[in-house]
Amino acid sequence: MNKYELALVVNAKIEDEARTTAVDKVKGIIEKFGGTITNVDEWGKKKLAYEIQKMREGFYYFIQFDSDANCPAEVESRIRIMEEVIRFLCIRQDA
Repeated sequence: MNKYELALVVNAKIEDEARTTAVDKVKGIIEKFGGTITNVDEWGKKKLAYEIQKMREGFYYFIQFDSDANCPAEVESRIRIMEEVIRFLCIRQDA
């Protein structure tokens, strides 16, 4: 099992319910492909470094999880098509 961290930037213009649903959906995708979520950090609304899709702010989430090597690719392919997620990055953490 490897340790991974997934950084999500979620659209700040959607309602709180929709944002929570989007993050829960991402957590469900991670668990569906054999990942075990160890920690979720919500940083809240932050200013983006540059404008993305005419948006200047986004909600930041950092999800740490343990999984095998094929899980991150599956998670990324499903997050890529989610409209609520502006940007994402999944990295492997060193032991």
